[in-house]
Amino acid sequence: MNYCRNIDYSFSATHPDTFGMMVSALLSKLPSDRALLRLVFFGNPGSNADYLQQLAELRAQVAKQCGHQVPAISYVAEAPLDSGLAMEVHSYAAEENDRLTYRFLDGISYVVLQNNDGRFLFAGGFQSDIINRNIDEQSQDVFVLLERLLRAEAFPLNAIARQWNYIERITNSTEGRQHYQSFNNARATFYGKTDWPDGYPAATGIGAAYGGIVVDVDAMDFSSSGCRLFPIDNRLQVAAHKYSSDVLSTGKDHGFTPKFERAKGISVRDENTLVYISGTAAIRGENSLETDFETQFKTTMENVLHLISGRDGTQTAAPEHYFARLSFLRIYLKDEKYSAITRKLLASCRLQIPVLYLLADVCRSELLVEIEGIAVY
Repeated sequence: MNYCRNIDYSFSATHPDTFGMMVSALLSKLPSDRALLRLVFFGNPGSNADYLQQLAELRAQVAKQCGHQVPAISYVAEAPLDSGLAMEVHSYAAEENDRLTYRFLDGISYVVLQNNDGRFLFAGGFQSDIINRNIDEQSQDVFVLLERLLRAEAFPLNAIARQWNYIERITNSTEGRQHYQSFNNARATFYGKTDWPDGYPAATGIGAAYGGIVVDVDAMDFSSSGCRLFPIDNRLQVAAHKYSSDVLSTGKDHGFTPKFERAKGISVRDENTLVYISGTAAIRGENSLETDFETQFKTTMENVLHLISGRDGTQTAAPEHYFARLSFLRIYLKDEKYSAITRKLLASCRLQIPVLYLLADVCRSELLVEIEGIAVY
């Protein structure tokens, strides 16, 4: 077994239609020869009430389609470009020694993969009451749910390797507290319950139109000495968890720094390395580049290049050599008007991989684009 080679990331999209018809169309495209680990749907609900109705619809259809093997499910209110609804699929080519278990806890579906290398957890859709609870309360609630699941499956908290954090109106404030800062405070308090000898998780903190706080995680508890997790830094940037206290907060809204690494590597017996690339933007040091879109995009891709060039970021070959390691990208755009130039600029990288384009607010109002992804080498 080689986790790095056997896991796959892909997406499908469908034309605008009724929500139920779009979900049905996407589910008809699910791979039949691979085990499903996670489904992430990206859509454009008109309100939180609309979001909840759509979430219930897609959960019902996934349950009907998958039977007793329901993967992790999440629904993110980020409009996909050029489609009505998009579905990202995390799947796995299981081998003889792999054992996959599909479970539910507190209404959350998740998957545990176990083999000779260890145990791997894929969970998503950690979410609170988005109608009656504010962002502070929701942020705390999702980590209560996450901790309960980790304990139920005997995963240590610091086994989390990758975390996706979708935050409604991420740069807005409620009662003087910015939503992203409220989330960072809850995350830091949760992470403070343990040490992180292998670094914090790779993570994305990105805006969503609705849905409150939604969190997805991958966690890994290795039993083989040939497997390891390690943080990947970017010498062009200050580590996010080492930011100055006033980088993201404003006025009285001070709090904890974002607890994540720029990327996280998974090495399996030195055969392959998989890199979770955190949400990456045009930041140098700890400051945003308040420039035109093209400069921001190129700077962001330079940061991505640094993260996939090896543990120390040393580049001994042309950029195309390292970009060939990429296997999947999500590109978050603040405005649809940047779609054409993004595709043109990305074409110069000569990538032949799935790229999912989404409309979303970035955690700093001056940033116009954010990119995350997967690399394997």
